[in-house]
Amino acid sequence: MLAKRIIPCLDIKNGRVVKGTNFINLKDAGDPITLAKHYAEIGADELVFLDITATLEKRKTLVSLVTEIGKVIDIPFTVGGGIADVDLIEELLSNGADKIAINSAAVYQPDLINDASNRYGSQCIVAAIDAKLIDDEWIVFTKGGTNKTELKLIDWSKELVDRGAGELLFTSMDADGTKAGFSIEALRRLADEVNVPIIASGGAGQMSDFTTLFTETKATGGLAASIFHYNEVSIPELKQQLMTNGVPIRQ
Repeated sequence: MLAKRIIPCLDIKNGRVVKGTNFINLKDAGDPITLAKHYAEIGADELVFLDITATLEKRKTLVSLVTEIGKVIDIPFTVGGGIADVDLIEELLSNGADKIAINSAAVYQPDLINDASNRYGSQCIVAAIDAKLIDDEWIVFTKGGTNKTELKLIDWSKELVDRGAGELLFTSMDADGTKAGFSIEALRRLADEVNVPIIASGGAGQMSDFTTLFTETKATGGLAASIFHYNEVSIPELKQQLMTNGVPIRQ
């Protein structure tokens, strides 16, 4: 069994790390370079950087900030936000990013997933999906969770994988920031339907949420933000608890 991954997420707005609940009420959570370096030093397996307002503001992600973070960490680094063309993907991969997360652009120009995967390899391309449970169906949202689409989570996930996405980052908008636990049923079904690694995002509130995630679903990564930013959960202690509970984890 593949070792499970603990992944802090840096949601970036105006060059600062922020965190909210259900994608709103954002609060400052610190300096991204300082936090990135800290997470790499204490044992995070990977780091995700999401420029959360880039698409809404119709601009490219912050390449200079990505470059600075890339200089201070030595763990896999995924970057997303406002990425809508292969030239920007190449620029980011050349300046510190190991993987690229594509969300809204995949919906509006799905061939971008094919093109990026063919050019850089599927292992570099993460399809990010924000979804909300509406009338018993998980529906995909774009533009930072502000735009409802007609796409259904499972169908869209399958198409993204068919197009070449090597990994999925699924964020439950319902669970985001609530600290009430991951959306286990959705993650269980999603992991049963696609054959690529899945990072679960949204809802982590305590160590036991990660144990539940990794023992009750096939998700390979657990992503969280505020509980790590505000020192509510220690990554070294979390890893120790997961090992105690028989979850394969990188040391």
